[in-house]
Amino acid sequence: IYNWAVKPTLRRMSSGRGLMANSSQFTVEGKPFRILGGSIHYFRVPKAHWEDRLLKMKACGLNTLTTYVPWNLHEPERGMFNFQDQLDLKAYICLAAKLGLWVILRPGPYICAEWDLGGLPSWLLQDKHMQLRTTYPGFVSAVNAYFDKLIPLIKHLMFQGGGPIIAVQVENEYGSYAKDDKYMAFIKNCLLSRGITELLLTSDNWEGLKCGGVEEGIPGVLDTLPQRPLMVMEYWSGWFDVWGENHHIFQADDMLAVVSEILERGVSINLYMFHGGSSFGFMNGAMDFGTYKSQVNSYDYDAPLSEAGDYTPKYHVLRTLFKKPINMENLPVNNNNGQSYGYTLYETTITSGGTLHSMNNIRDRALVFVDRQPVGSLNYKTQELTIPDGKRTLTLLVENCGRVNYGKALDNQRKGLVGDITLNNAPLRDFTIYCLDMRPSFMKRLSSAPWKSVPHKPSFPGFFQATLHVEESPGDTFLNMSDWGKGVVLINGQNLGRHWFIGPQHYLYVPGPWLRRGENQVCSVRNSLILLI
Repeated sequence: IYNWAVKPTLRRMSSGRGLMANSSQFTVEGKPFRILGGSIHYFRVPKAHWEDRLLKMKACGLNTLTTYVPWNLHEPERGMFNFQDQLDLKAYICLAAKLGLWVILRPGPYICAEWDLGGLPSWLLQDKHMQLRTTYPGFVSAVNAYFDKLIPLIKHLMFQGGGPIIAVQVENEYGSYAKDDKYMAFIKNCLLSRGITELLLTSDNWEGLKCGGVEEGIPGVLDTLPQRPLMVMEYWSGWFDVWGENHHIFQADDMLAVVSEILERGVSINLYMFHGGSSFGFMNGAMDFGTYKSQVNSYDYDAPLSEAGDYTPKYHVLRTLFKKPINMENLPVNNNNGQSYGYTLYETTITSGGTLHSMNNIRDRALVFVDRQPVGSLNYKTQELTIPDGKRTLTLLVENCGRVNYGKALDNQRKGLVGDITLNNAPLRDFTIYCLDMRPSFMKRLSSAPWKSVPHKPSFPGFFQATLHVEESPGDTFLNMSDWGKGVVLINGQNLGRHWFIGPQHYLYVPGPWLRRGENQVCSVRNSLILLI
């Protein structure tokens, strides 16, 4: 639904904070972030197709790739490890970063995934006393040896090392198994002791959580159901098939209704699967809840991308949903309470010029820029603009001019972009959205930003800061804004309100108690924004 300015790349070691869950919303580098994830397993997709599948996921509007890591493929024989070619996990993660995707890694050791023995190597069963997924010494020793090989390969791909991995899952759905209350703490320590410093999370259903496998066993790890911020770690876009039964189908409209509600509630989501691929060879799993049923090799999963990577109706409805711009009240800011007031900036890339039409979906007024140069404004009366040709950055700064306080329109007072806007009749998509709400936290960041001197009266829009010097004890006064176009003025952090050259008000009242003797800081937002912070 939205992107923020922070985007993954392979970069120098980061001094910022990666994915954090310290409040009701996720943040990356301190900026609000909603995880729009999708699962694609590198081991189920031919390496030559990796880029095609990830590009299609990116184009659908997702921002995060999730993948399991199958132990039984990477260590098919005890002590014999394979991380090459089709199993080149490092190359897969680097490709995701190159394409602008974050990564949540799910290294197990148990992964389920409708994969033979849930990803555990069958040679573990040579020990007749083996107790899988417990702190049984034989299992502990094997996990340690595996993680000694796996973790050094991926450690430098963590966010803190300059890579795209923002979170690591601890085991998988252990609450549904819960045989050993010390096991999850052991797996957590396996990760921490080898240098994993990113956010750790688990994935369980409600019944699994109540079994105690998470709460009692692994303090300090985010479970992705009951705690804030909320995330659906596995939203099943379809289901797997077993031999002798029908292929599972989950209708696109039914899926869309559920995903839409999840997003409307401000919850992060991971689509399992976004693209299923194939369980090649003998790697399919089986299920046994009293009756043994073997699973088929196709892992099509009725996912948005088919087994062969083709688009499906689910893909198209999701792309429309994820790429839609959203109104300010539904932005994931202010502890998921949305943005109430101020400005919201929407930015996207266009590949041609033509007629920009607001479709009367701008609330209430937008200044329009092409490559940061103003080209006009859109409002209730003016709904069309001509955009110059070429591949360019299109920016709309949308102002909430005030919500109706009386009458039958009270239910229709959402602000920002409340629907599609079109360029040559095609809806614009893939907006990066900035919340400019003028709250104290925003103004504090603004005041610490670098400022440039303006030698003469500016003719361009922007943030402007000045000093008002008061010699004596301050009294009430007014600011004359008749020559300042349209904007907002704050003095010593107090928002005086709006000004607009069309009148009738041209003076802003300044209460004396809001002033102080000596220096007073005046900040004006005139018409629009040229400085992003």
